[in-house]
Amino acid sequence: MNHLSTFIGKLKHYMKVLDDKNVFKFSRITGKVVWNLFLVLLVITIAGGFFATGVGAGYFASLVKDEEIRTYDNMKNEIYNYTETSKIYFSDGTLLGNLRSDIVRQEIPLKEVSPYLVDAVIATEDEYFKEHEGIVPKAIARAIFQEVTGAAVQTGGSTLTQQLVKNQMLTSEVSFDRKAKEMLLAMRLERYFEKEEILEAYLNIVPFGRNASGHNIAGIQAAAQGIFGVDAKELNLAQSAYIAGMPQSPFGYTPFTNNGNVKENLDPGLNRMKTVLSRMLSGGYITKEQYDKALTQDVTKEFTKSSPSPFENYPHLTMEIEKRATDVMKVELAKQDGKKYSELTPTEKASYKKAADLELRKNGYKIDITIDKKIYDAWQKAKNKVPYGPDITNPDTGEKEMEDVGAMLIKNDTGEILSFVGGRDYEQENLNHATQSYRPNGSTMKPILVYAPAMEMGLIQPGSIIPDTKFTYANTGGSGAWSPNNYDGRYHGLVTARKALQFSYNIPAARTYVKMDRLKATEYLYKMGFTTLSEEERYYPSLSLGGMTTGVTVEEATNAYTTFSNKGKFVDAYMIKSIKSKDGEVVYEHKSKKTDVFSPQTAYLTLDMMRDVVRGGTARGLPGMLKHSGVDWAGKTGTTQDFHDAWFIATNPNLTMGLRLGYDTPKKVAQGYGARSQRIWAALMNAAYDVKPELLTKEKHKRPSGITSASFCGISGKLPSKLCKEAGLVKTDLFNVKYLPKEEDDSLQQVKYVVNSEGRKFKAGANTPGGFASDGVMINKDYFDDINLDNIIKDDWDNIIGDDELKDDGKAPGAVSLKRSGATLTWNASGEKDVIGYRIYRKANGSDSYSAVGEVKGGNAKSFKISGGNFTYIVRAVDISGKESKNSNPVKVGEDPAPPEEDKPKDPPPPNDDDKPKPPPPPGQDTEDDPEN
Repeated sequence: MNHLSTFIGKLKHYMKVLDDKNVFKFSRITGKVVWNLFLVLLVITIAGGFFATGVGAGYFASLVKDEEIRTYDNMKNEIYNYTETSKIYFSDGTLLGNLRSDIVRQEIPLKEVSPYLVDAVIATEDEYFKEHEGIVPKAIARAIFQEVTGAAVQTGGSTLTQQLVKNQMLTSEVSFDRKAKEMLLAMRLERYFEKEEILEAYLNIVPFGRNASGHNIAGIQAAAQGIFGVDAKELNLAQSAYIAGMPQSPFGYTPFTNNGNVKENLDPGLNRMKTVLSRMLSGGYITKEQYDKALTQDVTKEFTKSSPSPFENYPHLTMEIEKRATDVMKVELAKQDGKKYSELTPTEKASYKKAADLELRKNGYKIDITIDKKIYDAWQKAKNKVPYGPDITNPDTGEKEMEDVGAMLIKNDTGEILSFVGGRDYEQENLNHATQSYRPNGSTMKPILVYAPAMEMGLIQPGSIIPDTKFTYANTGGSGAWSPNNYDGRYHGLVTARKALQFSYNIPAARTYVKMDRLKATEYLYKMGFTTLSEEERYYPSLSLGGMTTGVTVEEATNAYTTFSNKGKFVDAYMIKSIKSKDGEVVYEHKSKKTDVFSPQTAYLTLDMMRDVVRGGTARGLPGMLKHSGVDWAGKTGTTQDFHDAWFIATNPNLTMGLRLGYDTPKKVAQGYGARSQRIWAALMNAAYDVKPELLTKEKHKRPSGITSASFCGISGKLPSKLCKEAGLVKTDLFNVKYLPKEEDDSLQQVKYVVNSEGRKFKAGANTPGGFASDGVMINKDYFDDINLDNIIKDDWDNIIGDDELKDDGKAPGAVSLKRSGATLTWNASGEKDVIGYRIYRKANGSDSYSAVGEVKGGNAKSFKISGGNFTYIVRAVDISGKESKNSNPVKVGEDPAPPEEDKPKDPPPPNDDDKPKPPPPPGQDTEDDPEN
C-alpha cells in the first residue's frame, strides 16, 4: 500500500503541474471524473491481483499437499545419492581404473575445482545463485511467459538448486505438479545447506556427454579428465567455459562420438563456449583482456586422446575383479541384514548378488587388489613371446582354435595372487583360463591325493617299495575292471615311492590309492580348496591319476601346492585385499586363515620327493630354462587322458606357480607338450624375477624335526637283512621318525644258483653239478603273492636270482671252438640256453690221456687262464643236468718231448695199426670221438 500511496501522490503532483501550465483546457469537473474513474480501475486491478495471487497460492498448495516434509538427513542422502564409479588399485596403489558402468563419474570436493569453472557455471546456469533462496520469481515468470507465448527461450527458469532437486529428488516428468514440488524443495534445500554444498553436489551430478573413449560421463572431474585429460582444478578459462556450456545439451555439445572419435563438426560446442565467456564478461567474472585471450585459444587442440579403458587394457583382470568384488560384497550385504549368505535360498542369493553388483557400480568404492602391476604387465608380454602348438580347425564349426594357456602365481604365506595369465587372447575366448576353466589335473594330482595323504596316514614313506607291474583293479560292484598303464607303455618293476613320483609312473600311484581310505584321502582335497569334486568320483581309482569329471582350475591346483611350502597348512588364495567406501570406511578386508592339512613332516617329505622331479625326473629340463639358479624348486608335471592337457606346478619357500596348456575344446596337444609347458612356465617365472628381483629367494625348504635318514632293503622297504646286504640292495632315504621300518626284510632266501648262456641266473636243480653252482639270494615268491614276478625289472638286482626253472633240453650241448691267445684259452659261448658252464681238459704232449684241470661257471663264460708247460687242451660245455658236449678242437701248447737215444731203433719196423696200443679216452668220451683219431 505504501507503493500505491506514493504512486497516487506523484500522479496528483503531475496533474497539478499540467494544470498550472494550462496545457489542458478541460473543466475541473471533467478532470475529477477521469481521476475518480482511474482510481476505481486501479483498485479493481489491485484487488484482482490479490485475488489471483490467492487463487495461485491455493493451487500451488494443492499441488504440493502430498509432498512429505523432508528432514536434513533425508535431503542430504538424496542429493548425494548419485552414481559414482568404483575404482580398482594394484597392490602398489597404482590405479588400474574403474569398474565398468553405464556412466563414468568421480566425486571431488568443491575446493578441487577450478575457480574459472565455478564462475562459468554460475554465470551461465544461475546468475543469481549467490543471492536467491532457491528460486528466482522473475525467472520463473519469464519462463512461464515464454511457455505461454512460444517466445524464443533466452534462459531457463530453474536455478542450480532446482536442477539439483530435479535430478536427485524427483522424477523427470514434465508437469506443474513436479515443478511445484521442485520449487518447494529447492527453497527448503537452501534453508538446510550452504551455497558451497549445493554447488559441489551439482557439479558432481551434472552430465557432460562423452569422454575420449566414448563412455558417458557425469561430474566435473570425469569431464575434465575425459575431455581435456586434466584434473578439474587444472582447467584454464577457455576449457572451463567449454565444459560449463555443456549441461544445456550434453550430447549436442560433447566433442566425441560414442566410439571416442572427435566429431567432424565442433561448432555447436565452440559457439556455446563463446556464449559462456560472454556471460562471464557481462557478469564481471573476467576482464575484457581475459575474454579476448580465451576467444583466441584453440581448445580443440587440447582435447585428450582416446585411451583404452581398463577393460580394454586388462580384460581378464577387470572381469575377474568385478566378479570377485561382487562375491565379496554380496556376503557383506547379507551380513548387514543379519543373514548368512551360505544359508540363503537360491532366489535370495541371486537378489543379493544383483544388489552387490549395483552397489559397486554406483557408490564409488575403492577396491584394493593383490595383483602386482609390474609382474602382471611383464607376464602379458612374456606369454606372447613363447612358442605354442598349432591352431586346430574345429570340424563342427570350421573355426580355428588356438592352444591356450592359464597360469597363476601365489605368495605362499599369505595366499596373495600376485599375477595370472587368463589366456592368449580375450577376444578369441572370453574365458579366464586361470580362474574359470575347469579341467582334469592329470598327474599333478598324485602328490596331493596319493603320496602326501598316504604318508600322513603312515601307509608309505619315500623309500617304500611299490610294484610297477601289470595291475588290474576290479570294481566292487562288478561293473568292469580298470587297468592303468604308464605313459611310456612299460613296466619298471619294484620301485620306491620317490622314484615312482619322480618319473610319474601311474601304476604305483594307482596301487597305493586303492589301498587307502578314499573318503579320508579326498578330504585332504576339500581342505585344500577343491570345490568341484563330486561324492561319487571320490571312489573312482582313476582319481589318483587326475581323472576328474569336472576338473579344477589352475588357481585351485596351484593353491593346493602352497600347502607343502606352508609346512602343511593351507592358505586360501585371494585377489581382493579390501573394499572401502568413498568416505574411507572399510567395508571388507581380507584376513588370511590357515587350515591344518598335513603335518610338517609329510609336507617336507613330499617336497623332497618333488625336488627329484625337477632335478632328474619328468621336469629335468626346467633348470636349464631358468635364468636364476639356486632356487629350491619342487614340482610336478601332469598330462591328462588322451594328452588333452599339459600341466606343471612348482613351489619354492616363497612362491608357487602353476600352469596348464591345452585347447578350449579338449584335443590332443602337439608333440613336445611337456617341454613346451615348462618353457612357458620358465618364461613367466623369469619375467617375474626380472621386474621384481626381491621375490627371488635362495632360501631352502626347511627340514623340520621328526625327519631322519635311514637304510632299508630296496626290495621290500623293510630293515635290511643279512641277505639284503649280501645282495647289495640296501638303500637310504628320508623317513618320518614315526614311521621308520621296524620289521627286518623277509622277502629273500639263500639258494644255489647257476648262470645260463644268456647271463640269466637260475636256481640250481637237483642234478646240477655242484661245481657250477654258487651261493646266492633269491626272492621269496610267497612274499609277492599278488604280483606277477615276470613283470619285475631288476634294475640293480645283479645278485637276485629269478624264480624261473632252467629247463634241460634233453640233449648234450654242441661242441665249442677253442683258441689260444698267450696264456688264455678262449672259445665261443654256447648258444644253448641250458648250458651252465665249461670244463677244461688237458694232456701232456706226447701223453695219451686227458684229465680235467678246471671248470668255468656260467654258460656265458668264454675264457680260461692256463699255466706254462707243454700240454694239449680241449673244452667241453656242461648243461644243467651235467651232460657234456663233444670235445672242442684241441689246442697244443709247446712241443712233444724228444725220445731217449737208447730207445731209438736203428731200423724201425713199419707201423702196424692193429698192434698199436690206444691211449685211454678222457672221462666221459667215447673212443670213437677221441680227438686223437
